[in-house]
Amino acid sequence: MTDAPASPPLREPRLTHVALPCADLDRTIAFYTAVTPLVVVARHEDDHGRSAWLSNPGQARDPFVLVLAEADGGGGDGEPVTTLAPFAHIGIEVPERADVDAIAERGRELGVLHWAPRQMPEHVGYICALRDPDGNVVEFSHDQKVFATVRALWDDRR
Repeated sequence: MTDAPASPPLREPRLTHVALPCADLDRTIAFYTAVTPLVVVARHEDDHGRSAWLSNPGQARDPFVLVLAEADGGGGDGEPVTTLAPFAHIGIEVPERADVDAIAERGRELGVLHWAPRQMPEHVGYICALRDPDGNVVEFSHDQKVFATVRALWDDRR
């Protein structure tokens, strides 16, 4: 068996993850993999509890993960562990305005719609938000330009 090529070493500090406690890891994974583009890239279990890392598929250049942790004193007991609310949120930018509407409709069906779709000022774009099983806010935006602004500033692949 051939070993996979080693990835380049980290050469400067990077934002790599956001960690959220959760009451029920499996329920929270099911939510994020159903309503976001995120997939499970790793699972861990130790004496302190269980966790999972979720990321965009194929995000190798600048990996960033959402860490979900069902830990001692921070979940696993079935009680919601709200960390991001009422405004604090995870933001996911989607390619089409219709994607925001479809996600909002899915949120309505699941009973987790937090903000109905709305047009906001230009730097915010067209948005809606859902609440995950622990009550954390997940915003979906179109034309917010976070991705495009940062890419235009530093992307050397243009």
